[in-house]
Amino acid sequence: MSAKTVNITTEFIKLDSLLKFAGLTDTGGEAKELIAGGEVLVNGEVCTMRGKKLRTGDKVQLGEDEVVIG
Repeated sequence: MSAKTVNITTEFIKLDSLLKFAGLTDTGGEAKELIAGGEVLVNGEVCTMRGKKLRTGDKVQLGEDEVVIG
């Protein structure tokens, strides 16, 4: 599993935006489909809310890729 830290300068970032920002998906539409399909984990649990607000310390996993909000 490859893990990387993504730093944000705002209070939060929405899940679908993070997937695109971190380079895990090419488009917002792709992110939406993966989230709706239950393929994305937030802090170890499946999350199907594409507007889920992520804050510093949250972990997002898609397949073998993991992103930590810094």
